[in-house]
Amino acid sequence: MENELIIEEIKKLKVERNAVILSHFYTRGEVQEVADFIGDSLSLCKAAVSSKADVIVFAGVHFMAESAAIISPQKTVLLPVPDAGCPMADMVTAESLRAAKEKHPEAAVVCYVNSSAAVKAESDICCTSANAINVVNSIEEREIIFIPDKNLGAFVSLHTDKKIHLWPGFCHVHDNISEENLEELKKFHPDAEFLAHPECRPEVLKFADRVLSTSGIVNEVESSGSTEFIIGTEREIVRNLKRKYPGKKFYPASEKTFCYNMKKITLEAILNSLQNMEYEIHVPENIRVKAKRTLDRMLEISRS
Repeated sequence: MENELIIEEIKKLKVERNAVILSHFYTRGEVQEVADFIGDSLSLCKAAVSSKADVIVFAGVHFMAESAAIISPQKTVLLPVPDAGCPMADMVTAESLRAAKEKHPEAAVVCYVNSSAAVKAESDICCTSANAINVVNSIEEREIIFIPDKNLGAFVSLHTDKKIHLWPGFCHVHDNISEENLEELKKFHPDAEFLAHPECRPEVLKFADRVLSTSGIVNEVESSGSTEFIIGTEREIVRNLKRKYPGKKFYPASEKTFCYNMKKITLEAILNSLQNMEYEIHVPENIRVKAKRTLDRMLEISRS
């Protein structure tokens, strides 16, 4: 079926199902075109809470759809491709986290939203890359177990006096950006502003003009007086920015910044999801209630 026909059918089914499509910035361009809301993890959480729809189709990966199901249990949450996962989220389990908590009984657990519901349920509060520093500094405990992204945790540690225990997890997309990449790009584009996501390695962040969440990168391009940018996050952002700002120049920090799981979401998969109400995300109630507490605490800080 041609894309135009698929898009028309999706629009029709959205009305019939009272459905919205929430899409992450890293999904395919054509998927974002049918989305009702496009954002990063924090803004997508907020959109899931505020949506009046009966059905949420999540164009993203599993932990994102799971988070929507946790905070909006009255809504039907669908993930069009059930195996669209997050390798970093799989780098921490509830069992391994419990062992770390026993080792550091005085520590609070700050859990990056890129994690499973079971892990969130074992944590004290969630965070995203947009609010991680505020979240860590908002809690009373002086000792923190930060899971699962060691790079984001290392960045946060530069902005707090708390003792942070880093988990050995990482995002393969951002970890693909190297010092060598930046040295080369800076040599050829000396006037370009380097906007880096905090999931990048610490040695890469040293080159950054600004360290920002995905939404922050998009907002910075809009407000900055610069006309050239090196973008240190998933390369779909570079495509989006080129379309939106044709008068400015954008360079990916690495050609390897490709999230294959996000790209599993296609127009065909979204159409099938709406037609057959597949695949619904279910979180056991005992886990959901505990995980919701950690997400609610995060959202409360974001509102203040």
